[in-house]
Amino acid sequence: QKVKDSMRVLLPVLLNKSHDSYDKIRAILLYIFSTNGTTQENLDKLIQNVQIESDSDMIRNWKYLDVPVISSFVAQQPKYPRRDRSKEETFQLSRWTPVIKDVMEDAIENKLDSKDWPYCSRYPPTWNGSGAV
Repeated sequence: QKVKDSMRVLLPVLLNKSHDSYDKIRAILLYIFSTNGTTQENLDKLIQNVQIESDSDMIRNWKYLDVPVISSFVAQQPKYPRRDRSKEETFQLSRWTPVIKDVMEDAIENKLDSKDWPYCSRYPPTWNGSGAV
């Protein structure tokens, strides 16, 4: 069931004194992941109210992994186009497919964009069209 107002669900968890600061950081990161980023002001308020200023780098450093921690209101295109996997068989515990699976399948089929993948998309001199080895 989709959560309609995630901030209303999140605040009681963050303000609970019995939770560890690492659990609060995990909750903030889950909120950021689910909303595809948050505003700078909202993030600053969350960090100050929860009193995790010393550990705030754990949240902010996710930007180095291309996670949109601070989102702009302009809709961004994903860096890598996803394949339609709605017809594939899924398991109850693994419904989400990571991007790396799409990248690896495109690498096997030699379909990687040479602009984004300059060292992976060039054909080796001995390539005979047989795909990955």
